[in-house]
Amino acid sequence: MSRDVLNILLVEDDAEDALITKMVLQKAKVPNRLFVLKDGREALNFLYRRRRYSGDGKAPRPGLILLGLDLPTVNGMEVLRRLKSNKSLRRIPVTIIARSDRQEDVVKSYDLGANSYIHKPLDFDKFVRTIRSFYRYWTALAKLPS
Repeated sequence: MSRDVLNILLVEDDAEDALITKMVLQKAKVPNRLFVLKDGREALNFLYRRRRYSGDGKAPRPGLILLGLDLPTVNGMEVLRRLKSNKSLRRIPVTIIARSDRQEDVVKSYDLGANSYIHKPLDFDKFVRTIRSFYRYWTALAKLPS
């Protein structure tokens, strides 16, 4: 994957949070392609290039995944488990972003292979700052696998 454009997969069932995330990433002015999916089954179909995502160019390999936990159809923990158990997908960095700050969710996420866990703030301005910090870390500081 070229570092010129970063493919980001956002799996988020809250339409407002997805929109805010999209706006913040656009304002960052770092080239990225954001793919937004609303549920776990769609995320797995995208990652495994199944159903409507099969075929060239329909589901480019993400360089980074932002994953919610409370997703319809297949929850975020199960998506994470399947993703990290697959040899061709496990190196993709996954950040869990969730309203839950329960220690058991944090521990389970890391046990399943999450690269980071972010508690999603309820306050709009804090949420915007959180997304900016997340993006800055993964695009400016971290070295991603190619």
